[in-house]
Amino acid sequence: MNLRQPNANEATSTANRSRSVAPCSGICTRCIDGCKGSCEIWLSSFRGREVLYPGPFGEITAGADKNYPIDYSHLNIQGYAVGARGLPEGTEIGPDSAVFSSVNTETEYGWSKKVQMKVPIFTGALGSTEIARANWEHFAVGAAISGITLVCGENVCGIDPGLKLDAKKKVKESPEMDRRINTYKKFHNKYGEILVQMNVEDTRLGVAEYVASKHNLDTIELKWGQGAKCIGGEIKVKTLERAIELKKRGYIVLPDPTLKENQAAFKAGAIKEFERHSRLGFVTKEGFLEEIDRLRDIGFKRVTLKTGAYSMVELAMALRYCSEAKIDLLTIDGAPGGTGMSPWAMMNEWGIPTFYLQALTYEFAQKLEKKGYRVPDLAMAGGFSDEPGVFKALAMGSPYFKAVCMGRGLMIPGFVGKNIEKWIKEGDLPKSVAKYGSSIPEIFVCYEELKEKYGNKMKEIPMGAVGIYTHASKFRTGLQQLMAGSRNFNLSTITRDDLMALTEEAAGVSGIEYVMSARYDEAMGQLLD
Repeated sequence: MNLRQPNANEATSTANRSRSVAPCSGICTRCIDGCKGSCEIWLSSFRGREVLYPGPFGEITAGADKNYPIDYSHLNIQGYAVGARGLPEGTEIGPDSAVFSSVNTETEYGWSKKVQMKVPIFTGALGSTEIARANWEHFAVGAAISGITLVCGENVCGIDPGLKLDAKKKVKESPEMDRRINTYKKFHNKYGEILVQMNVEDTRLGVAEYVASKHNLDTIELKWGQGAKCIGGEIKVKTLERAIELKKRGYIVLPDPTLKENQAAFKAGAIKEFERHSRLGFVTKEGFLEEIDRLRDIGFKRVTLKTGAYSMVELAMALRYCSEAKIDLLTIDGAPGGTGMSPWAMMNEWGIPTFYLQALTYEFAQKLEKKGYRVPDLAMAGGFSDEPGVFKALAMGSPYFKAVCMGRGLMIPGFVGKNIEKWIKEGDLPKSVAKYGSSIPEIFVCYEELKEKYGNKMKEIPMGAVGIYTHASKFRTGLQQLMAGSRNFNLSTITRDDLMALTEEAAGVSGIEYVMSARYDEAMGQLLD
């Protein structure tokens, strides 16, 4: 079975001319001299490296579509006709108390100083990509009013046009970082938090010191990697002057904007954009532990880590180092991941897929615990979008996994809410929306609920944030239904026994019992005793 046909995809705005395509190469079975396009090979023959990336940059997010042999769809959730675990102590268990609306979906993470969230999901790192910057108010306020954590990603200070450095080349002023933190804080109320992520360049620029001293943030996140790619973060830059500025700030910018031939190609219109890249990190145990100590000395109450779909060796390193460092949350991002900008082929063809990576993580966590080490709170990321997927990840990783990190799944409601407001103002509401009404109070089912809660402040809440809140409300209800069906009325009572593997292959990878043997002995007791 072919898992991915290369050489053409909507993500790269390419397509095969022929309906008949060689599955391994992705080349048309009949390739014609004189073809007018437009497969990836055809387009890259004159646009070169541009074809590596999904686009157009700043207007889209992309998720790889390689169809892995096993994923979470190979698991199903067990349902039961008796019992109710996790109801408040003293509750008389019965049909009147064990209703799905009584399910508690709150979770928490942290080594000692815990952070609570209303639902067990939080945003992926929204960093220096244009789509994150342009939609920040929607994402930040939406996360805050939904009671979930928001991750401000890498390189935000480094690409800030208003960045000012001190004599030591450290951040002195970053209006963009200030805007991002203050936007979330304005509507934050007990649940969730905003944490800032750092890579190599951020560390060199003194981002940790800046956000600690100016904003008194409680949490900082180190980044080893992500699921979408195994190289540093990337954005595109549209002007020569901006490209040169970022190169002077210490970034890798390609093609090199200081070279005469590249300047000439840009002025001629051949080079339309430059790429800004971050550096690869180099992890050592000693260096990692020293950095954690340094960050705590700065004043951070919590330090978290995000790692990517690296080999099982790096996974083992992350678990052991985080245990010794008393890390507050380790987020593990599996392949293929989603992105604002990552090489398309790399997204599809590198890294350990999420399902396999979580199975390894559970196995390693058990081994670590048996050796006497405490396993830090864990979160899984990489391709999640709905309540069943989150339930399965929490159950498969129980008791170690506390939440799921979602990228595009939490960004889309922000886009939708923003665009509905725009369409109403322009008098261009599509039929798919207009069938629910013509005004914001009619269309958004949670609008009046938020208006009652926030009163006059409602006018400061952007509609993208309302979209995220409305989606989170649906997510919470859907999760409550799944949990009630498995007789779990608190996230802490979910276990691996609440799942069954539908294929023997999935059972072999995950250790979840195959459907034809799961709870077999109990069934025989009921049948024969």
